[in-house]
Amino acid sequence: MPTVVRATIKPGSKKGPLVETSDDGALHLYVRAPAVEGKANRAAIELLASHYGVPKSAVRLIAGATSRFKRFEIDD
Repeated sequence: MPTVVRATIKPGSKKGPLVETSDDGALHLYVRAPAVEGKANRAAIELLASHYGVPKSAVRLIAGATSRFKRFEIDD
């Protein structure tokens, strides 16, 4: 059963790549890639795959492609 993760993405961050968890369980993803032509989304998928120890193909963006607030589905 896939896991659905809520995340807020911070593109162009000097702090990243970094994953932080907030008190409500949502993730904050800091990526260096700019929010241009899907680069930040691809960087977020790579970061989540690394964080959860799964291949990039196991992580899918299911909502929020053009928003800072996103939902990802991760296959276990």
